Amino acid sequence: MSHMTRAHRSGHRTRWAAAVAVTALGAGTVRARRRLASLPVLDPAGPHTPAGPHDTAPPPLPGWQLITAPGVVADEATLRAAVAHATREGLRVVDLIPAHLDAESVLGLLRLLDPEAHRTDRCAPGQGAGHALLVAEDIHRRAGLDAEPPPQSVAGLIRLLRTLKEYAPDTTGWAIAPGLRSPHPDPARRAEELRARGLPPALLSAAQLAGLALLAKCALSEPRWGAAAAALYWLQPAAVLSPARGLRPAGLARATATRPLRSLSTALRTLATPPAEPPRAEGTAGHAAYTAELAAGTDRFFEPRRTDCPWCSAPDPVVRVRMPDLLQAKPGRFTLEECRHCGHVFQNPRLTLEGLDFYYRDFYEGLGGEGAALVLGRMSATYRDRAELLRPFTTPRNWLDVGTAGGHFCNTARGVWPATRFDGLDMGEGVHEAARRGWIDTAYQGQFPDLADRLAGRYDTVSMHHYLEHTRDPLAELDAAVKVLAPGGHLLIELPDPESRISRLLGPHWLPWFQPQHQHLMPAGNLKQALESRGFTVLAEQHGAAHQNNADFLGAVALTANRLAPDPLAPWATIPATRARRAARSAVQTLAIPCYAAALALDNVRTALARATDGGNAYRLLARKELG
Repeated sequence: MSHMTRAHRSGHRTRWAAAVAVTALGAGTVRARRRLASLPVLDPAGPHTPAGPHDTAPPPLPGWQLITAPGVVADEATLRAAVAHATREGLRVVDLIPAHLDAESVLGLLRLLDPEAHRTDRCAPGQGAGHALLVAEDIHRRAGLDAEPPPQSVAGLIRLLRTLKEYAPDTTGWAIAPGLRSPHPDPARRAEELRARGLPPALLSAAQLAGLALLAKCALSEPRWGAAAAALYWLQPAAVLSPARGLRPAGLARATATRPLRSLSTALRTLATPPAEPPRAEGTAGHAAYTAELAAGTDRFFEPRRTDCPWCSAPDPVVRVRMPDLLQAKPGRFTLEECRHCGHVFQNPRLTLEGLDFYYRDFYEGLGGEGAALVLGRMSATYRDRAELLRPFTTPRNWLDVGTAGGHFCNTARGVWPATRFDGLDMGEGVHEAARRGWIDTAYQGQFPDLADRLAGRYDTVSMHHYLEHTRDPLAELDAAVKVLAPGGHLLIELPDPESRISRLLGPHWLPWFQPQHQHLMPAGNLKQALESRGFTVLAEQHGAAHQNNADFLGAVALTANRLAPDPLAPWATIPATRARRAARSAVQTLAIPCYAAALALDNVRTALARATDGGNAYRLLARKELG
């Protein structure tokens, strides 16, 4: 009886899994067809001169540059049609997609690229086919491409488009080019191309293998739903691409018939590809520098522990949470303590300036710069919500974003407030890159309190989004905002909420603790009191609307996986990167896949509840500096 009950439960779970797979595959197929239909198709008109077999040099294009991957050839009619399309649509960068691109490459691109949404989403990462790019000369020059050799691979063009989209955030487009000839894809380069898109090859391949195994189990155990799921997966290339306006994927029938075997082979090949390593000289130099710095230990990175609260001076704070560096896995342990009187949470002992430099290094810039940019680039909806908060109260004219990093918020906020001047201030070099891209008008690099006298009274709006928690003295930062704001100006602040109940449930694995970078976490009541004492009136307070999705359960899984198996190739790693350690990291990341899936579902529920109850993991305050 017990055996029958277990079998019944197993069959019930399989049936549900198969039904979910059918739903997901069906939705993905419909989404892919919709996205494909939104891709314009170039229609070369007039005299047509086919390119000869040895003719690889494009014709001259006044005001434009054509960048192609090796072996890609475009005829003159196609190029003239591309220029006409770009001019007509107001585009400065166009990714040209070969009409004969293989089916799996097209499907992979359509999973990442929503042409209509990404055209207007100023922070959306540039995703393209990686075969040919038409670039306006002014963008080519501003991006610094005049002095660089062209990319020598599809991966290089994929990476280049991501850069160019940053310089043309709302003037980048895509078009199918029937006259574009390209070589067959090289399966051996798949891992490189996935990395160029900012995707983890090993994790994606493991997920692909797990999906294939699930489909096989469903097909064998649950003939009705399982067979439907397997058939939908098998026939998806034909369902999406046949018939497709403008596209004629090479070998579509063969790709559809052999899809499961091809997917299995591709996933196994990609999984077996060694992880990318930095250039030997660069990696060796980085490792040597970190090794020398760590030789003296990490104790010197900390100040003496304080015995009172830095916010209200009450004595005897208590330990809230202790943890290692779960973000980068650099050596060191960190303690957050909580004031018994006001609830202020602070790092104790606090990092010194030298310690902050050590732990910030290679996070937002350097080795970690690309990953940080990807995360920041996927928050467009949050950026718009922040900018929209001002709409009932004011029309901003001169806005200073403090802690702007790469200027992602300002880039998106320009779409909400197109007549506003946006300036950015940050400690890192990225603020200057933001100015070169045109995301901000003026870049200020340095500490806000040090620059406040220079900027006194210049701005009617100042924002600090997830900035105050990084500072050594938040009250001094608020004093600087008072100086910089003109009377009647507005201050917008967003912070992690240390009073979030989920923070106690997840303990050290609650992502917003963000150690060792976060120095202070202020309850909303404390911050409101500090603002009011400085002559501000709080106009709006948001909790649920400020909630950061995937920062709770998904973040906890990511931190736990990184804690169990840190990256052995990191230059600060203190243990040799043996083959066994690399395999252990891959195994942990693979085993975490179902945990990521469950965490994603939990976070979606958590976000819905946070919005409904106005209780999330972060909060926003909008305050006005009163006249006088």
